Amino acid sequence: MQLAFCLYKYFPYGGLQRDFLRIALVCQARGHAIRVYTLDWQGELPAGVAVVRVPVRAWSNPRRYAKYTRWVQADLVRRPVNGVVGFNKMPGLDIYYAADPCFEHKARRLKNPLYRWTARYRHFAAYERAVFGPEQKTKILIISPAQQPQFVQYYGTPAERFHLLPPGIMADRRAPNNADEIRAGFRSEFGLAGDDRLLVQIGSGFKTKGVDRSLKALAALPDALKQRCRLMVIGQDNPRSFIRLAARLGLADRVKFFSGRNDIPRFLLGADLLIHPAYSENTGTVLLEAIVAGLPVLTTAVCGYARYIEDADAGWVVPEPFAQARLNSLLQNMLADDAGRRRWRANGLAFADRADIYSLHERAADFILQHCAAGPPT
Repeated sequence: MQLAFCLYKYFPYGGLQRDFLRIALVCQARGHAIRVYTLDWQGELPAGVAVVRVPVRAWSNPRRYAKYTRWVQADLVRRPVNGVVGFNKMPGLDIYYAADPCFEHKARRLKNPLYRWTARYRHFAAYERAVFGPEQKTKILIISPAQQPQFVQYYGTPAERFHLLPPGIMADRRAPNNADEIRAGFRSEFGLAGDDRLLVQIGSGFKTKGVDRSLKALAALPDALKQRCRLMVIGQDNPRSFIRLAARLGLADRVKFFSGRNDIPRFLLGADLLIHPAYSENTGTVLLEAIVAGLPVLTTAVCGYARYIEDADAGWVVPEPFAQARLNSLLQNMLADDAGRRRWRANGLAFADRADIYSLHERAADFILQHCAAGPPT
């Protein structure tokens, strides 16, 4: 079959982007041709995948996305495919991979009511309804059980259109046999002493991921403990405002920011704690990556995958409604509890052996190929 995959922007270090590419490559490996429509592609082009850079421009993202949609739909008329798979919400999809949370829910819960009079709101609300409206036919691959009730609440989407996928983390995130050796080399490289405590925060979009919360929690530690702690933040974003916040909090020499990297497993093995106090997070794949690396986790209950932290007993989850004081207290306790971290590490490694948290991409490809083979060409 010939399949079209639609994604506004690709860069190597986004969770959605990694899922998109891995699903596309699984479909390709099973003998199918993949055509990708994108506005921007950063990084290497995958061998054998036809990447089409859609040549449209506009002053705002909503206008550009609308032009993108019209251009793609016109091209699909000229060059039909067996199925259209979208990784952003837009009209005309056969299948939507629901990595993003419910826009309507966020608009009503987090925004001023006047926001719903803006052109930006009207665009994204219309594009979400084009996927989830009860009159639509789009099949929806959801990756967090918390997603479905919100879409049903606002759109009345029929239950049979939803299909839940398991998580899908890379097997290389699991702690290897030489994990202790890798940890020692990493800590030597970054000048970490045996009693130093390294916190890592990993994920693009520093504001949404709660980097400000992490900085405040680090600043609130008792001085003696704080002087032994460092925080490394890794992700695709502009860190300038957070560097300024760290300086105001007296943490300039305690915090280091990195752009996206390909050696995340080394950081997971070299650190003492993953902190991830997100404001909003549909899933949080990095939480599972930390668990299977044996790295204890401190996160917030809004993360779709936070339940795995509790299932594995591999750290702590800050409940909703969020309180900074609660995060501060839990961070201090976790850093001071050496026996607790050893227990959480052992629990995480045991969880890695028994849980179905690796098959998302294969299961997504199964559904895409079965659905597209059964239906008429788009």
